[in-house]
Amino acid sequence: MKELAADGIAVAVSCRVLKLSRQPYYRWLTESVTSAEWVEAQRANSLFDAHRDDPEFGYRFLADEAESAGQPMSARTAWRICCANGWWSSFGKKRGRNGKKPGPPVHNDLVERDFTAAAPDELWLTDITEHWTDEGKLYLCAIKDEPSWVWWRP
Repeated sequence: MKELAADGIAVAVSCRVLKLSRQPYYRWLTESVTSAEWVEAQRANSLFDAHRDDPEFGYRFLADEAESAGQPMSARTAWRICCANGWWSSFGKKRGRNGKKPGPPVHNDLVERDFTAAAPDELWLTDITEHWTDEGKLYLCAIKDEPSWVWWRP
């Protein structure tokens, strides 16, 4: 904006083209880093120092370490900062499988894993997959007649 203003383009025009409001721009000129951002950076620095010293600590212990270093914060604030920066405990938590254990196959293996066929329409192979999209689940089913390549051989 300063460069555009130096070239003779008004700040109001630049703000309009960039779809910015003038008031926040002028506020940013006077104070480019707000006090809240400064406190957030200080907290992040103290959490990072604690994480670097003890990478096995989780966010709750890191918050305690930061408080003893002079940066008090709630555990939720420590979690938010650690999550945003990817600072996780080196041990981590085991994730449950939500009771989902693989069960027996839902079909019989009629071809006993031998996928060759002598003639068309003798052996069909299928598979179905489930894909998540923005509109919900999408199911894709592929069906192949195994000896179909025979028809196209010269």
